[in-house]
Amino acid sequence: MAIQITSTSLPEVKIIEPKVFGDARGFFFESFNSHEFAEHVQADVEFVQDNHSRSAKGVLRGLHYQIQCPQGKLVRVVSGAVFDVAVDLRRSSKTFGRWVGYELSAENKWQAWIPPGFAHGFLSLQDDTELLYKCTDFYSAQAERSLIWNDPDIGIAWPLNGIGKPLLSDKDAAAKTLAEAEVFA
Repeated sequence: MAIQITSTSLPEVKIIEPKVFGDARGFFFESFNSHEFAEHVQADVEFVQDNHSRSAKGVLRGLHYQIQCPQGKLVRVVSGAVFDVAVDLRRSSKTFGRWVGYELSAENKWQAWIPPGFAHGFLSLQDDTELLYKCTDFYSAQAERSLIWNDPDIGIAWPLNGIGKPLLSDKDAAAKTLAEAEVFA
């Protein structure tokens, strides 16, 4: 097996640690293999879109989701580090409204699988952080929703030491609370 899967406190959200082959020349690892993903993450998915973002230290993006055309995301960092977060927005789930966070970095090479039905966001912990993610559905501006990053009912413990107040887009600053948000059945 070229990957190791770690479950999180939200059972459907997984941390994927690839087997890295390194020597004096550098390193190599398989960043995605559909057979291993289906077998070990137990998600038979088709990725249709790849996204790439770059952020300065202290930028917080999210928490984003699409109410129609929900996206599953396979997320990894290729430069820098982020505190990555998923929030369960499936009202029928016993973990509805709960969150999980973990550090993804170029150094640890971990990936996160965030399935459809979850909001996703991240806080950049270093300058020039670059994040790549594969999506199971196409972006839809009409379907996109944002959950406010600091909703006290969710209580995400963002690691803001040394950062202070995060830098948000206007859209993310105007996002809704969980109580106001449109969620999944």
